[in-house]
Amino acid sequence: MPTPVFSPALPASLRARYDIIFAGGGTAACVTAGRLAAADPNLQILILESGPSTKDKAEHIQPGQAITHFAPTSQTMQFYKSRPSQSLAGRSVIVPSARCVGGGSSINFALYNRPAASDLDAWGQLGNPGWYSTDLIPLFQKAETYEIDLNKPTHGSNGPLKVSFGGPGALMDIGKQFLDVGPKFEQSRPFSNEGNGFNEESINVFYNMPKWISQSGRRSDVAHHYVYNKGLDNLTVLDNCLVKRIIINNTGRATGVEYIFNKSVHPSSTDDILTVQAARLVVIAAGAMGSPLILERSGIGSKDVLEKANIPIIHELPGVGADYQDHPFYVTPYIVDPNTDTYDPLYRGDTELWPKLVAQWERDGSGRMSGNGVDGVIKMRPLPEELEELGPEFTEHFRKAYVNNPDKPLFWLCASAGLGGDQSQLPHLNYSCLCIVLGYPESKGSLHIASEDPYAPPNFDSGFLTKFVDVAALRWGYKKGRELVRRLPVHVGALTPAHPQFSPDSLATLTDVGPVAINAPKIVYSKEDDAAIDQNIRQFVQTSWHSLGTCPMKPLAMGGVVDSNLNVYGIQGLKIADLSIAPSNVNSNTNSVAVVIGEKAAVIIAEELGIEGV
Repeated sequence: MPTPVFSPALPASLRARYDIIFAGGGTAACVTAGRLAAADPNLQILILESGPSTKDKAEHIQPGQAITHFAPTSQTMQFYKSRPSQSLAGRSVIVPSARCVGGGSSINFALYNRPAASDLDAWGQLGNPGWYSTDLIPLFQKAETYEIDLNKPTHGSNGPLKVSFGGPGALMDIGKQFLDVGPKFEQSRPFSNEGNGFNEESINVFYNMPKWISQSGRRSDVAHHYVYNKGLDNLTVLDNCLVKRIIINNTGRATGVEYIFNKSVHPSSTDDILTVQAARLVVIAAGAMGSPLILERSGIGSKDVLEKANIPIIHELPGVGADYQDHPFYVTPYIVDPNTDTYDPLYRGDTELWPKLVAQWERDGSGRMSGNGVDGVIKMRPLPEELEELGPEFTEHFRKAYVNNPDKPLFWLCASAGLGGDQSQLPHLNYSCLCIVLGYPESKGSLHIASEDPYAPPNFDSGFLTKFVDVAALRWGYKKGRELVRRLPVHVGALTPAHPQFSPDSLATLTDVGPVAINAPKIVYSKEDDAAIDQNIRQFVQTSWHSLGTCPMKPLAMGGVVDSNLNVYGIQGLKIADLSIAPSNVNSNTNSVAVVIGEKAAVIIAEELGIEGV
């Protein structure tokens, strides 16, 4: 019997023409479209999302189910494989990117981490009026209800997205111990009740990690809180629709979109190419991994890239996909007390515990399904007396990039309650991971199409660790973090195969069995030990799923793709609104920045169209 061909029934109310079409339905798209549709009921808006709907699905509402979206068979995630790199010990990096309505906000680990004010000011200083911290901080506030403290400065009290420490019982002992031990050992780094204040007071302090989770234990995603739950009859969302290209007319104006049913989600989809027209505007919002590829398939990009892909050049724009940025993520696992709760049973898919935790969440929104296992954190920056510990290669870099920006940390560091990922080859133990997320890597990559085929893998260079200063920063993070982890009362020892392979006679050998005292001597590392750490970093560093900067908002002469009003240079009626427009990196879990880009795009578009009340 032949395989049935998938041909989804399009809504009977689907129009041939909309006022605004969003090519992509991720975080920023839902925010912008939701705000505009709510402000003007006469405005007809269409979102085309390549992945599935997330409406009322438990895996998008229960925060503890985040790990399910990272499975290789996931329908809500697209996986991009980079070219192998000698900087990564010959490895490729796999970068997951959300593929569902709501984007990353629907499937991520819900970590609430906002950038430094100087990160945002750097955007404004690149010729982007309206994008300074003073312009954007009110939009951060507008988007949130900070349930932790409704009166907290720089936080919001009446926005659609709830922020808390998770549901009842979500705080893990490992996080509590990290917050207790940290300030005792790092005596120049105290505990604080604020680590996201956009200022230097949020640096070098241990703090409880907020989450995009309500106090009732539900995920605060943009799909439900800006779109699904708003009853917006003038906003149509089509899922499983992959945008092939933007239609550009002979005068250089975007007039519509070509799309297909996504075979990556439904392999038996038809090959029919469908078209929908835009009366006023097309907004590309397919994320940092998707938006440059749509532009290039539309004939907008570097001449060399387009010619190699046999795509007619509509408009030459060399900055498209030229700079890929991310936050390198270095994880080293440790074994912890078997009597402490972790997320490891969830990561292993424990068939006995999983339904019990779901039932607990359904009863009162409590327990591990209402959190994420990341509770105690610090945004760490070297003190003046610590700089020499990073080595001479780093000193000059620090002077240029950090000295005049005291609100910038070097990295974000935590001890997580569990070892996320595939544990099939590991003993069934309880783990904690030292997690280091590098905030401002010097290394950059690129992302381009290799073919006009929208299913073809792109030509992707992650660029990870091509600049040695990034390795030096992560090496220092390993040393600092190891000292903290080995002092936690639940500490048992290191999962040694995943750690640097020190020589047997090294003073840094992983010999701890159980926790050491707060005042125990620090580990001494030799040059050979440093080399072992550097090699381990190259072998194990991965993405933190924070892709950005592939269509930067910069002057055209500097490789920019959009201007400060998000207009694509050289094309009328075409904007980009997602993390691809970031002109420089931000020390942030990028969901918060994507939300604010969406809020800012709504303000810009509303002003241009004469819409009030956004």
